[in-house]
Amino acid sequence: MKQVDYIIVGCGLASIALCEQLRSNNKSFIVFDDRSQQSSIVAAGLYNPVILKRFSEVWKAKEQLDLALPVYKKIEQDLNIKIDYKLRILRKFSSIEEQNLWFNASDKPKLEPYLSTQLVKNTNEFIDAPFGFGEVLHAGRIDTEKLISSYKVFLEESVSLMETRFLYQNLEIRSQEIVYDDFKAKQIVFAEGFGVKNNPYFKDIPLNGTKGEVLIIKAPQLNIDYGIKSSVFIIPLENDLYAVGATYNWTDKSNIPTEEGKQELVNKLKTFLKCEFEVVQHLAGIRPTVKDRRPLVGQHTEYQNLYVLNGLGTRGVMIAPYVAKKLYDFIENSEPLDSEINISRFNQ
Repeated sequence: MKQVDYIIVGCGLASIALCEQLRSNNKSFIVFDDRSQQSSIVAAGLYNPVILKRFSEVWKAKEQLDLALPVYKKIEQDLNIKIDYKLRILRKFSSIEEQNLWFNASDKPKLEPYLSTQLVKNTNEFIDAPFGFGEVLHAGRIDTEKLISSYKVFLEESVSLMETRFLYQNLEIRSQEIVYDDFKAKQIVFAEGFGVKNNPYFKDIPLNGTKGEVLIIKAPQLNIDYGIKSSVFIIPLENDLYAVGATYNWTDKSNIPTEEGKQELVNKLKTFLKCEFEVVQHLAGIRPTVKDRRPLVGQHTEYQNLYVLNGLGTRGVMIAPYVAKKLYDFIENSEPLDSEINISRFNQ
């Protein structure tokens, strides 16, 4: 029987961030993943410190970015891959009033570092933007698909990945350790995304799950190297490919792309994109969303060596390293969890 410090269930953004936290502290672990969850792979991977719908600051944006970017840089170095792409993000203005709201927001101390006060005029004949754009600073994109696929190879090479379904009924919980098949561990962390709904230990946490659909389009005439936020996002990839997203569906809990979702994205895209494009791929996944828009992190009320790391919502690349560190410090250093992220906030 193999002894490890941690068993981790799931291999998305939350799990990888926790693995990095454990690696940096010389803790041993094994990851179980059955590829059932798609949200981290489908995610656009943007790290953007501003809520562009309302011109307001993302929750703990500076703390998250200060933690996250060094983590991704280290992964790039250790795995010899490129996943972090700095990216200009332009918010399309629909009116003079929106321009004024942007400039008012840029005066706020927490937003000033992230909102440029220079109006960006549209020079692309294939984009309809008569009122121009506002530019978001310190933004970028993590290639989540490459991150996850490369990290799984990395785990396999270090014999730290089991690509198989985790069977909850095989988990034996003891006072000082847990046993699962051929593994003994001090702790187990469930980082399963929406898959936690099948977890008998944490299935009652208030995770809603929101289906998101994304298109990959080919638009040779567009020729932009920046992201645009309008009624949808357009994010440049490579070879004239762009990601377009995303939809929000609170009732459909399947990973199956729908014609309805595709048409919604195409119709919104055509309101400001004036060149021909071809849809080359259509993806869908269930985001692990929470009603108060805060992560779900914490300890089981009865079993002291069972933990959950979930609820990253739509901003997983920013939030994951932050909450992974918070959970690690809670487990290993007895540092209390912030009440904003602790699952105990729903037990009041």
